[in-house]
Amino acid sequence: MTINEDTTEVPEADSRDTTEGRVYSVSGGDWDDVIADAAHDERMVINMGPQHPSTHGVLRLVLEMEGETVTQLRSVIGYLHTGIEKNCEYRTWTQGVTFVTRMDYLAPLSTEMAYCLGVEKLLQIEAPRRAQLLRVMLLEINRIGSHLVYIATGGMELGATTAMTLGFREREIVLHLLEHLTGLRMNHAFIRPGGLAQDMPEDYREKVTEFVKTMKERLPLYDKLFTGQPIWRNRLKGVGYLPVDACLALGVTGPVLRSAGLPWDLRKTEPYSCYDEFDFDVPVDNGADCWSRYLIRVHEMHESLKIIEQCLEKLEPGPVMVEDKKVAWPAQLSIGSDGMGNSLEHVKKIMGQSMESLIHHFKLVTEGFKVPAGQVYTSVESPRGELSAHLVSDGGTRPLRVHVREPSFVNLQSMPAMAEGGLVADVIAAIASIDPVMGGVDR
Repeated sequence: MTINEDTTEVPEADSRDTTEGRVYSVSGGDWDDVIADAAHDERMVINMGPQHPSTHGVLRLVLEMEGETVTQLRSVIGYLHTGIEKNCEYRTWTQGVTFVTRMDYLAPLSTEMAYCLGVEKLLQIEAPRRAQLLRVMLLEINRIGSHLVYIATGGMELGATTAMTLGFREREIVLHLLEHLTGLRMNHAFIRPGGLAQDMPEDYREKVTEFVKTMKERLPLYDKLFTGQPIWRNRLKGVGYLPVDACLALGVTGPVLRSAGLPWDLRKTEPYSCYDEFDFDVPVDNGADCWSRYLIRVHEMHESLKIIEQCLEKLEPGPVMVEDKKVAWPAQLSIGSDGMGNSLEHVKKIMGQSMESLIHHFKLVTEGFKVPAGQVYTSVESPRGELSAHLVSDGGTRPLRVHVREPSFVNLQSMPAMAEGGLVADVIAAIASIDPVMGGVDR
């Protein structure tokens, strides 16, 4: 700091205007005078993220603060930027499943489902009944796992570390079951155009039944520890308020919309894959706050268990892939004894008995099947809301255009409406109640 030549006064601080507001460079002087000068004129701009653990991924929030109150909030996205949709346009229709499953990595099967329903609609085919029922069963198991992560991470961020230990304990059971049924804990690529990659293991019924029994025993513990707990209730009640008209104006779906009183669930309103045959309720509340969203997700896990039990009752032996050998890929796959690659018998049959089978298998894998020209829009109800796939085909073996309506991306628009006017501590609760996955936002 330099002394002014004309007077003996010392300038309080140099300032410069930036895109985020005015920045002061203070290196001395009287702090009281500096603060008094800035009072009521300048509000503090702070960044939350993109590396902040409470933003559920690489999300950056630019907060304008007046004391502890948030006066303005802007969501800044794009830090992950995977380019999944564009990558799909350079792969076959079946290979696209391995890309879209990585969008919402907490509910990968939902994205696979929306994408494959779109491809099947273009092909004018329908998966066999057993495949459709198994899809529903897998989706509901996955829904429970996703909601458990919501409770675990949301609880941890608000200081309820018990929620984190319990939530991840139960989610590990979900991942173990999915690994047993599909071969992978996450990013399964198990739902394929025309059906499933393969049938369930022989002991799937016992494993799923055991899972349902375990979850029925443990879910009431969440009600005991959190639903009836005054600190947890007071921390969430009245926070992140978003009424139904605001939800509709912003396109918000899922538990956030249902917490505002509108029972919009695509499994009921626009059923797909045999959902119209199942008896289950759509949890609704009218609190329109973080507390209501918590209650709805806990209730949804109970409803998912009901659907899983009904799936086991309805399942009968049958194919899990369409009979059309021009679509079914990989054809007659059987896993080797080491759990990797094709079994020796399968390789012998393809390479030793039929050259035509080998050629067909090779062309299916490398080139893929042709899909008639046209465009479709198919939707499913993911744990976060309405997840849709818009697919365009020019008649070739690759998509011309793939676009996914990801609920995390759309629901994140509601952050300013939820947070502005509230305390900075409540921003954390509001983000957790939306339960965004940045893999879907920055797809």
